[in-house]
Amino acid sequence: MGMTDRHLRRWATAAVTLALVVLGAPAATAGAAADGPAGVVPARVHNPWLWQATVEQRPAGPAALVFFTDRTRYFESTGVLVAADGAYRLIPIDIGEGHGLLSPDGRHYLRPQHGELLDLTTGRQIHAATDGLDPLAWSPDGRRVLGTRSNDDGVITYGPDNQQLNDPEKPDDLVVVDPFRGTEQVVTAGTFAAHHAAAWSPGGDRLAVAGPPDPAASVAGRQRLVVVDSAGGAPRWQVDLGDRRMLAGPAAWHPDGRRIALLAFDGCAGLTCTAQQMAERTLRIEFLDAATGQAVGQPLPVAASTSKIVGWRGNDPLVQEVSGTEQDTDRQAVLATLSSGGGREVLVTAPVGSSDLTVPGDLLKRYEFGGPERRPSPFAAPLGLYVALAVLALLAVSLVVWRVRRRRTATNRASA
Repeated sequence: MGMTDRHLRRWATAAVTLALVVLGAPAATAGAAADGPAGVVPARVHNPWLWQATVEQRPAGPAALVFFTDRTRYFESTGVLVAADGAYRLIPIDIGEGHGLLSPDGRHYLRPQHGELLDLTTGRQIHAATDGLDPLAWSPDGRRVLGTRSNDDGVITYGPDNQQLNDPEKPDDLVVVDPFRGTEQVVTAGTFAAHHAAAWSPGGDRLAVAGPPDPAASVAGRQRLVVVDSAGGAPRWQVDLGDRRMLAGPAAWHPDGRRIALLAFDGCAGLTCTAQQMAERTLRIEFLDAATGQAVGQPLPVAASTSKIVGWRGNDPLVQEVSGTEQDTDRQAVLATLSSGGGREVLVTAPVGSSDLTVPGDLLKRYEFGGPERRPSPFAAPLGLYVALAVLALLAVSLVVWRVRRRRTATNRASA
C-alpha cells in the first residue's frame, strides 16, 4: 500500500514535533527543580549520566555539594556539581590537577595549579591567582583563600662529571590570595618543605598550618603545626606532630576559637605501610589549645576511614569518611556527624566510586542537611547534543519522505 499525502503530512508533523521536543527539553529540565527546599544538602547523590553537561556548557547555579568520581565520560577523577535545585553538572579536571575548593557560598570553585576561579552561576572562568597555587582553605567570610605554592625545580641538573649542580627541593611559599581582585600576600609561618593542610580561625585572624618542615621529614612522614596571624608576623607557636598526627583538615579549628583538632592514629606509619596495615589503624580526634599548642580535652575515637573534619555541629565534628577496598574499586565518600557519646549519624552519601565530597561552608554552619535524594536528569545534556539530535530526526524523516515519493513516482510511471 502506497503512502498518501495525508500520511506524508503526518510524518512531517511528527518530525517537527520530535525536533521541538528535543530542542525544548533543556528549557524544561532547566526550569524543573527537585522537590524540597532549595539550598539544603541532599541526603544521597548519584553518579551522573555519561552525557551530562559541564558547568561551562550549561550553568546550574550555586552548589549544594560537589563530589569527585572517575565514573564519568572522562574515565578519570571529575568534579560533579549538585546544584541547589538538584541539577547535576560536571567539572572536568585536567590530568594531575587535583581537587579544588568550593567557596563558602557555593558560587565559586577554585581550581588548583591553574589559579582559575569558576563561577558556577555563569560558567565563566577568571584567572584569580598566579599559576602553581594549591588552595588549602577559604576564609570564613569567603573573600580570601589560603594556599601553598611549590618552589621546587622541575629537574635536577648535573655537571660534566655527573655531579649534581642544584637542589630541586626548596621550601614552599604560604600565601593568602584574594581571588576576586587577583592579589596575594606571602605569610611568614616558618620553613616548610610542603604544606599539607591548613585551617582558618573562626574570626579569620589566625591560621593553623601543618606539613613537613624539611625534605627528611617529608620522607619520614613527620609534620609540624604552626599557628600564625593571617596578616603576617612571626608565628605564635609551633609544635612537632611526629608521624602519627596531622591537622584534621580545613575545618580543624573549633568554632569556639579555643581548640584545634588533629587526626591521630596508632599503627603502622610511613611510606612502607601496606593497604591492609593502614586499614588496621585506630584513629581518634585530639585537641590542642589554640593559644598555647598544649593538649586539651579528651580524644574522640573515629572510624579508620575518616579523612578530615569538614565542619561542626556545636561540639560535634562533621567528618568525611572514604571507605573502599585495596584496589579502591568500590570506594565511597560519606559525611557523618560524631557525638562525644560515641554516636554516629550519616548525613550525606555519595555514590560508589566517589573519592571526595565537599559542602559549602555556609550550609555547614547552618547545618542544612536532610534534603531530598537528588538524581541526575538524563535530559541535562550539552545544548549542542540536542541540536544534533533534532537535525538527525529531521534528516531521517526527510529521507523517508523522499524515498516514498520516489517510489510513488516510479509506480505511477509503470502504470501509465
